[in-house]
Amino acid sequence: MNPTLTLVLRRRGLLASGALGALLGLAGVTPARADSRLVQVDIVDRDGGGPLHVWRDHGRPVVAGRPGARYAVRLVNLSGERVLAVLAIDGVNVVSGETAAASQRGYVLQPWQRTEVLGWRKSEQEVAAFEFTALADSYAARTGRPQDVGVIGVAVFREAPSLEVSQSGPQGVAVPAPSSNVAPGADTRRAEGATAGSAQAPAVRERLGTGHGDRETSVAHVTTFERASARPDQRLEIRYDSLENLVAAGIVPPPNVAGTSPRAFPADPRPYVPDPPAR
Repeated sequence: MNPTLTLVLRRRGLLASGALGALLGLAGVTPARADSRLVQVDIVDRDGGGPLHVWRDHGRPVVAGRPGARYAVRLVNLSGERVLAVLAIDGVNVVSGETAAASQRGYVLQPWQRTEVLGWRKSEQEVAAFEFTALADSYAARTGRPQDVGVIGVAVFREAPSLEVSQSGPQGVAVPAPSSNVAPGADTRRAEGATAGSAQAPAVRERLGTGHGDRETSVAHVTTFERASARPDQRLEIRYDSLENLVAAGIVPPPNVAGTSPRAFPADPRPYVPDPPAR
């Protein structure tokens, strides 16, 4: 299945600010499971092929990224209606590059659709891949906005009922992107406290950010979308950092603890004498 991408132009005068959004979707997708949320969000390791494990820091989701690895943000519409998802990474809108706000451009999903956002939108034809990198090399830091590095956010909006169908703007036609360029796979409020690994304990390495990677084909088209409300119907934040920093912060157990089971009597003697080491 090939994903499709459509830029969304809201009807003039309906909202105070912002003009463009974006629609991503997959044709022929089976309905997602029932869920109280509107959109399910996963962070996908494009090189490893699967979603990153979600840890919890006082109930807030956190993922561990690998420096240099490409990733995607997987969006799954869990409802039977179109929704608009405004996506922000490190406090930056991924479509426009503006300092993120919920009223800005975003991604529209058709009912039950799922897709993956692969990078920073550069045009109606290309994106620059998301990749984990040192904070200083992140797109946000390189554009003078390092203070919100380490968080991925999404703000989701329902679509307003169309009362004047004849006056609505063109919906556009989704254009499929070449399958060879597709990997498997919002305004945001900053979480209380510092980025993972920066406050609870000294980080062993510099915090991770999201870099401006290689260009990839991702075709877009213009359509329309009217929000039912100026307030998001769903907001979600996922923090991220390196595994080493999350371990140092006490969010992730050390590898030798996480991968073993505790024993009630670890010093129990052996039943018989073991053989000596080989010469």
